[in-house]
Amino acid sequence: MEKRRLKAGKLFDQGKGPSEVARLLQVRRQSAHDWQRRWQKGGLAALRSRGAAGPKAKLNAVQREEIATALVEGPQAHGHVTAVWTLPRVAKLIAERTGRRYHPGHVWKLLRGLGFSCQQPTRRAIERDEAAIARWKKVDWPRLKKKPGGNAAPSSSSTKAG
Repeated sequence: MEKRRLKAGKLFDQGKGPSEVARLLQVRRQSAHDWQRRWQKGGLAALRSRGAAGPKAKLNAVQREEIATALVEGPQAHGHVTAVWTLPRVAKLIAERTGRRYHPGHVWKLLRGLGFSCQQPTRRAIERDEAAIARWKKVDWPRLKKKPGGNAAPSSSSTKAG
């Protein structure tokens, strides 16, 4: 976007109007008018990027790296019973390590910025018996499964036109 604004500034220098600049750069006329106003007040410097919008980051690069390292170590290494990071757990970790408080609902933005993604653990019963499941699939399921041509009433799709 900054390159486009600087091109617009050079076109304004050449005497082009905002409508023509908008057409040449394929932007809305309103944007070109805004850029022209900024250019008239401060030249090309006024069209340069003003940095990221929004509040400044609460954590510096060192703190972010420390949090990422702690997350990779896993929640059990930090005193939790299960091996699942939850947003409240991560918020607590951040507060303990940095003194900065994050609402659990906003922690995911920080995690995404660190390269982490949302993962859900596979749910398996602890007492799951794979041998019993295999036996049931092989013996019981075929016995219980409905078979075509049995004693059941015929379906409408199996009747022959007479």
